Amino acid sequence: MTGANGFSVSGYGPERAGWTRVFARDSMARRLDWPILMSAIALSLIGSLLVYSATRNRTEINQGDPYYFLVRHLMNTGIGICLMIGTIWLGHRTLRNAVPVLYGLSLMGILAVLTPLGSTVNGAHSWIVVGGGFSLQPSEFVKITIILGMAMLLAARVDAGDKLYPDHRTVLQSLGLAAVPMLIVMLMPDLGSVMVMVMIVLGVLLASGASNRWVFGLLGAGAAGAIAVWQLHILDEYQIARFAAFANPSLDPAGVGYNTNQARIAIGSGGLTGAGLFHGSQTTGQFVPEQQTDFVFTVAGEELGFMGAGLIIVLLGVVLWRASRIARETTELYGTIVAAGIVAWFAFQSFENIGMTLGIMPVTGLPLPFVSYGGTSMFAVWVAVGLLQSIRVQRPMSA
Repeated sequence: MTGANGFSVSGYGPERAGWTRVFARDSMARRLDWPILMSAIALSLIGSLLVYSATRNRTEINQGDPYYFLVRHLMNTGIGICLMIGTIWLGHRTLRNAVPVLYGLSLMGILAVLTPLGSTVNGAHSWIVVGGGFSLQPSEFVKITIILGMAMLLAARVDAGDKLYPDHRTVLQSLGLAAVPMLIVMLMPDLGSVMVMVMIVLGVLLASGASNRWVFGLLGAGAAGAIAVWQLHILDEYQIARFAAFANPSLDPAGVGYNTNQARIAIGSGGLTGAGLFHGSQTTGQFVPEQQTDFVFTVAGEELGFMGAGLIIVLLGVVLWRASRIARETTELYGTIVAAGIVAWFAFQSFENIGMTLGIMPVTGLPLPFVSYGGTSMFAVWVAVGLLQSIRVQRPMSA
């Protein structure tokens, strides 16, 4: 019997039953990338402790239950792992055929945010409240759709053997596919997600072998677009204030610069080994806003110190290293592009999140992959891990 991902699950005799079959050289368990899987699980579990520390005393948001966010973070992680397993079973090649449907659903999701169904959180009108304390951010799944859609277009003729590299027409079509949802997300406005999507597009183009003129052209167009957005006052006031505070950290320390200043204090006070889990004065005193989501890294810096915060960075580095290796070793361009897009996504979002807590990047409201509290973001990153595992599982054994 063969699963939807093309992996054979039959043909084993009685002598290869049980654990022997599970860990045979050509079994799925042996072909999974375990460093990615274990690093992602470790990040999610560390995140659960940090989220718990940041919210256990915040009765105004935890509904009087100190374990409220801890339970939901673990629940989100469990659902995310199930989504990863489902993605591996379906396989990235099956999802390649489903791109038109997934793309349509993604557009419907982000368009729904612009209707009365949408809800505003921290200035961004990018959420849909579904009740029971849960909400969805459709733009998280758009990141996956852009990666799969661009990979499908750019790799179609190359994997078929008709072309060595994507031609200009194909590149233009793929950029058009990505531009539509990005423009809609910009209207929310969700500048942080748009920034991630731009980096995904650049990573995908670089991995596809498209002419470097496209990459340099996009960088130039991006710079010109940023200037135009600023000059035309398209950004909301709170977004402009965030960039102003990034350029001048001493600007309005009790107002727009408050988050960054408190984040620096929290991380700086941690020293080498930290104040100890659940013993951070900044965290216990609730001085850092949105500490369970955007600023969760400050909990690690204060309570676990340089060693604990460094461990998070190392684990993220393992995920990026192994994902890059999967991108290099796969024999199909489609798989290479998908893996490279995920690397660009995880790398930039991690750098931006950690950078904004250190004051070296502007505050944009991006979660730290696997660590920050948030259901939709957790689901999306675990689906991405499933795509990476599917690419590895389906490659030839000699690769």
